[in-house]
Amino acid sequence: MICKDRVVAVTGAGRGLGRAHALEFARQGAHVVVNDLGVARDGRQDVAEPGTARPAHDVVREIESFGGRAVASTDDIATDAGAAALIAAAVEAFGRLDVLVNNAGFLRDRMLVNLSEDEWDAVMRVHLKGHFLPLKHAGLYWRAESKTGRPVDARVINTSSGAGLLGSVGQGNYSAAKAGIAGLTLVAAAELGRYGVNVNAIAPAARTRMTEEVFAQTMAAPAEGGFDAMAPENVSPLVAWLGSVASRGVTGRFFEAEGGRICVMDPFRHGPAADKGARWDPSEVGAVVTDLLAKAPAPEPVYGAG
Repeated sequence: MICKDRVVAVTGAGRGLGRAHALEFARQGAHVVVNDLGVARDGRQDVAEPGTARPAHDVVREIESFGGRAVASTDDIATDAGAAALIAAAVEAFGRLDVLVNNAGFLRDRMLVNLSEDEWDAVMRVHLKGHFLPLKHAGLYWRAESKTGRPVDARVINTSSGAGLLGSVGQGNYSAAKAGIAGLTLVAAAELGRYGVNVNAIAPAARTRMTEEVFAQTMAAPAEGGFDAMAPENVSPLVAWLGSVASRGVTGRFFEAEGGRICVMDPFRHGPAADKGARWDPSEVGAVVTDLLAKAPAPEPVYGAG
């Protein structure tokens, strides 16, 4: 019960990782706003898919079945009005908001030369804009609370990806959006800390509706009764801890989570440098850069590039 009586909003919580996070928070004593539009894997409305329009309500019923408290939200959090409505739903239902988990997303994968403008814009909208707007409105709420003198001990957990931190072939739009989320996390941690808000990001690996095709091709199913390393539920304990009061002081950090593994990622940082104290001549630069590269660690390979 490390999140007892915390109020948590989770976007994209109708399936996959978001559903696992919502259920784990509820098991840990939190009151949960379950947000999900109910769309197909590529973000389009799919009326042919059974239950498409009801996933948020289904998760609420699951939480209520074991005595938890939850409400559903079907607002589009990639719109200003929808993001504001999500925060308002938490305050209206439970009196406040303590934790925001930005998780909503979908895929439209293509190699760069085949990627359309619409496929680029759609993924940027739901991932990057869909992180920014809920974060903005949650930040406005917590700033107002702080200015009234009410104590704020809030958390934001963003969802980046290994694709965003290392790159992924065939996912230029997704990788760029997830890299943008990493940068947004750093800025939000710096700006919102004064109001009592910690902001971190995870880079999860799990078998979900978004990734099931990849895992079907690359990984065998777990043995009966064995540990399913790719189950989304494995990521949620870290998310629940990051949302708890126990994580106070942890902010601006990135965590990989997969199976039983948790890794603190080491994002961009200053490396070897050379300072001439004057303008370089282009003929000098090659030798200097070659020396610096020899001193720097080699970048990790892009996913799918070898």
